[in-house]
Amino acid sequence: MSQKKTAFITGITGQDGAYLAKFLLGKGYRVGGLVRRTSHSESMTQRLDWLGITGDVELVDGDLGDISSLARIVQRLAPDEVYNLAAQSFVATSWQQPVLTANSTAVGVVNVLEALRLGSPKSRFYQASSSEMYGLIQEPMQSETTPFYPRSPYAVAKLYGHWITVNYRESFGMHASSGILFNHESPLRGIEFVTRKVSDGVARIKLGLAKELRLGNIDAKRDWGHARDYVRAMWMMLQQDQADDYVIATGRTTTVRDMCRIAFSHVGLDMDSHVVIDPKLFRPAEVDTLLGNPAKAAAKFGWTPEISLEELITEMVDADLARLKPRAS
Repeated sequence: MSQKKTAFITGITGQDGAYLAKFLLGKGYRVGGLVRRTSHSESMTQRLDWLGITGDVELVDGDLGDISSLARIVQRLAPDEVYNLAAQSFVATSWQQPVLTANSTAVGVVNVLEALRLGSPKSRFYQASSSEMYGLIQEPMQSETTPFYPRSPYAVAKLYGHWITVNYRESFGMHASSGILFNHESPLRGIEFVTRKVSDGVARIKLGLAKELRLGNIDAKRDWGHARDYVRAMWMMLQQDQADDYVIATGRTTTVRDMCRIAFSHVGLDMDSHVVIDPKLFRPAEVDTLLGNPAKAAAKFGWTPEISLEELITEMVDADLARLKPRAS
């Protein structure tokens, strides 16, 4: 019987980290996850709780900004695979907290890479890159060769994380891959993200807990997939003989407006009667359109998305209806 593989996930309490942990547990992995102790520790594991896996993962204290804590964790876990998903990942917040964003989303990456280079250089490393790096798009459909043009402090920080991963791969021969993931959502998405804001708002209006949903630029176009599909792609990247960078996307773009229509129509409501455009919610520098080309991932390791946008949005609305129903009774 082969020895159980060990995976270490930073950002395990986030959407992607929780789904990835569940996926890897299903593959028979021992799973450890980085947690940063805060005053809100009691709510820290809510996504792991929702998936029913909190007791199956090993949570270890540390911080992306403290390389000594990362070095100790690497020494203790001796991970076969490391997935760096932790970041200040909300684009709007990055204008309010640009230095915090740089420290966690950029410098945090090189801290993890250094801890691995010095303590476990054979570990395979995954970096969560982002389609936001494309920003002011230079091609109608973005691939691994499309030039980057970041339009937010978050995107700039992600670009550093992306290139330092490439640099460590090329300089030190590390098995370090980046997944340039386009927008991916789920019922575990934070309420500050537009898809979850919509699904939560639709559920509240349907249950009589709210009358309107305030949104910013609803003509922005995004390539939305399901987080469950995307964490599967992360794992597939690290099973390849050679490390590389891959765009993970659906190849379909949809406006926020059309995504709203799907959500409202699912519960039999008319979107135009409830959505209010609030100029305060527009970004200082908008990214108008993102559309990914996942052909390389399909060709190299056979990844294709399995869950449609319609299935994703209805799943999110149904989950928020179930969450909020007790408040409406």
